[in-house]
Order: sequence, then structure tokens, then C-alpha cells
Amino acid sequence: MSEGMLESVREALKAVIDPELGFNILDLGFVYELAVEEGRARIVLTTTTPGCPATDFIREAVENAALCVPGIGTVEVVMTWRPPWSPELMSEEAKAHFGVAP
Repeated sequence: MSEGMLESVREALKAVIDPELGFNILDLGFVYELAVEEGRARIVLTTTTPGCPATDFIREAVENAALCVPGIGTVEVVMTWRPPWSPELMSEEAKAHFGVAP
């Protein structure tokens, strides 16, 4: 796996903003797994709840963002709700933004 390409995909995912929360999905802790191998990205992610109305939007935005990375030819996006998302998964920056106690 190309560490540089993995980091490029990670950076691209920072541009994906949850439309309800107005913050990027990486700092929100939505990305559970990210792997890049031979031009293929596999991204396992969640949303705040299984019935989140933004799920399809986020899934499509993640796929499009990863496909914009040079060298990525295919993207597999896997949605999961196990383990359930919780505010503890957020980055320190997101926790500060939303006033979540450490």
C-alpha cells in the first residue's frame, strides 16, 4: 500500500462535510477504516444513526472525493453502524467545536 496515496485519500475525505452537522466526516469520526491498494480504495464509514437522511449524500461524496485522488481508479464504500457512532469518536477539534467534554 502506498502510504502517500493513503494520506492523499485521507486528505480528500476531509473535504466531505456532513450537511447536517457542517463538519468534515473524518473529524466527526465517521471513517472507521481506510485502505488503499493498487489503485483501489476501500472505505468503511458510518453516520450518526442508521436512518440518517444524509447517508446517501455522504456515501456518494466519499466515493467522489476518493476518485479525485490521482492513482485511485475504484472506490468501495461500505456503510456500517457497528459499532454505533458516538461523540467520543470525534477528533479533539470537532469535540471543541461542538462543546463535547473530553
